[in-house]
Amino acid sequence: MLEFPALLQLIDERSAAFRAAVAAAPGLDSQVPTCPEWTLSDLVEHLGGVHRFWAAVVAAGPADVPPAAPEPAPAVPRGLGALLAWSAESTGLLLGALREAGPDRACWTWWGASASPQDSGAVARHQVQEALVHTYDAQTTAGQPEPLPAAAALDGVDEFLATCCTTTSAWPYEPATVDYRTTEGRSWRLVLSADGARAERLPASGTAGAGGDADVPTVAALGTAGELVLVLYGRLPVDSLKVDGDSRVLDLLQAWEPED
Repeated sequence: MLEFPALLQLIDERSAAFRAAVAAAPGLDSQVPTCPEWTLSDLVEHLGGVHRFWAAVVAAGPADVPPAAPEPAPAVPRGLGALLAWSAESTGLLLGALREAGPDRACWTWWGASASPQDSGAVARHQVQEALVHTYDAQTTAGQPEPLPAAAALDGVDEFLATCCTTTSAWPYEPATVDYRTTEGRSWRLVLSADGARAERLPASGTAGAGGDADVPTVAALGTAGELVLVLYGRLPVDSLKVDGDSRVLDLLQAWEPED
């Protein structure tokens, strides 16, 4: 896991790269290929709103519910220059709240039933991924998608599995194991059963133990960490990875909506 200062630096860097991609795109009314229901203006408004929302969550401290949205909602400026300035201000609010809180302040999160803690450090970790993926969206819109930074992507696979996949809701199909393997050498296993889903880090070999049939996953997906992140967030198709085993499990997993 990345240290808290590194998380803040990545949020700052990826958000700046996001704005650079927006500025390089044909126009704010351009459709975002990876989010076809959104224009680029919608994407900027979304990420800025996310930054402002989590800034308020972190500033509020321990809570059972998220802070209420202000009424009426503040207007988002139009025009490229004003919108980019608003976006930069939004990032500044998030970073300011996180710096003030430090990594250990408890706060509300939507992932209470997952393996990720409910604190400002986990918020920072997830916000790296939010900025990481939406920067890719903006770069794709500008026609200049770049590989995801390796350190952020490696942490992104781990963070996604811990935050978005672990659950105590019963897996409604045959028990299965899914291995996610990176060309950078790190691997994870997602275990799916009637007890729910749990993720574990694997040795560099990509196996869970000393060998044998028990260590063979139901399905394994191999790619760069960046490719894995983009597949997990639905930006790339699964077939962009090297898949061995029962690929139907990946389809079932993508469509699964746990109750908690």
